[in-house]
Amino acid sequence: MTDEQIISLIHREVKPALGCTEPIAVALAAAKAVEIIGDNCPLGKGWRLGADLRLDISVSGNILKNGMGVGIPGTGMVGLPVAAALGAVCGDPSKGLEVLQGLTPAAVQRAKDLVAGGCIHISVADTEHLLYVKATVTISGGGVASAEVYPQAYAVIEDDHDRIVETSFADKVLMSSESAAAAIEHTDEGYDLTVKDIYDFAVSAPYGDIEFILGDRTLNLALAYEGLDGDYGLRVGKAIRENQQEVFGDDFMSFAMGMTAAASDARMAGSTLPAMSNSGSGNQGITASMPVIAYALKYGVDDERLARALILSNLVAIHIKHYLGKLSALCGCVVASTGSACGIVYLQGGTLPQICAAIKNMAGNITGMVCDGAKVGCAMKVASGVSCAVQSAVLALRDTCIPSTDGIIEDDVEKTIRNVGAIGSAGMKSTDRMILDIMLCK
Repeated sequence: MTDEQIISLIHREVKPALGCTEPIAVALAAAKAVEIIGDNCPLGKGWRLGADLRLDISVSGNILKNGMGVGIPGTGMVGLPVAAALGAVCGDPSKGLEVLQGLTPAAVQRAKDLVAGGCIHISVADTEHLLYVKATVTISGGGVASAEVYPQAYAVIEDDHDRIVETSFADKVLMSSESAAAAIEHTDEGYDLTVKDIYDFAVSAPYGDIEFILGDRTLNLALAYEGLDGDYGLRVGKAIRENQQEVFGDDFMSFAMGMTAAASDARMAGSTLPAMSNSGSGNQGITASMPVIAYALKYGVDDERLARALILSNLVAIHIKHYLGKLSALCGCVVASTGSACGIVYLQGGTLPQICAAIKNMAGNITGMVCDGAKVGCAMKVASGVSCAVQSAVLALRDTCIPSTDGIIEDDVEKTIRNVGAIGSAGMKSTDRMILDIMLCK
């Protein structure tokens, strides 16, 4: 890849997201469907707050799994129904993963009323896409000029959380485009990014070209402080920071664990602050960046070195996710914390071979942590991922690396990464189905 292509890749995969991205994808699809109705029907100003809405939301199993128990920003509620209702009532599809930006009390209350009134219907789609949402919206009465029933509109999202691939109004398809999976299938032969390419780019790119990545610090550090100041979720980050003397120790590992977990606490429990996401996941963006940011805070790292470390961390996470896929049974903190391990090695003066060693150490340690949906408990997994990242970095800096005689580790770091991807994307498919079955039968 050229430098320009790498920068484009980062911009595509590292961007702000308000709320957990699976319910946000549902909100985005609902918002788009409602926008289509508004564009094609003679409705008055503010009609969305008054109209009677029926939403039929069809999602893949992975979207359902990751949307069942996670907090929805500004509502004090969890789950896909309220996310869909909010998207329909006030969502702005032009804002992508920040579709719920600017929530008002009136909109939140209207969304809650729709949920309570049984107007939101969630079903599991029969689809091969791991990331799939179809939001169908019907409106009638309730503030509309007459009791006339208006035609339906729908919007479909596939493969990427903000990739709308089809829209329809009154049984007429308005737009249909190639899914991301198909596009990747056509272009995958051209994907030639390697860890060496990532390292070379991170250390040599003009600072002015990569300074934008410091947006990671702006957004995710604000979430960390929000988690420490408030009482979000399980308060994992706050517990670590408040017990650093008696239990965890006043060291970098504890500081990084606490700050990263605090950001996850806030995000998963419904904070209205956005995260800087990675590969479609806010938690992955937090985990790829906050340990690196924590190191910079603790040891006074200048902005340029921090930016290069964040570029390295984010790109390693994106690179691994290329082989794993957007959603899987493998917890995303495995990928993201591997990126942060690389960033920590770099900040401590590590070499490319030591960065490769950190990746192998992570693959041999934390691979296999399952994803059982997005929820407040994710902050504990995030903290575990950060702990493993620091351990792996420390060992790598001593030139200690899990050997290729061990399990899934290969001498070639690229083969090791592909092994992790194969385990998470293909090897754990039955695990994914069993996890969803357990969650639905509770």
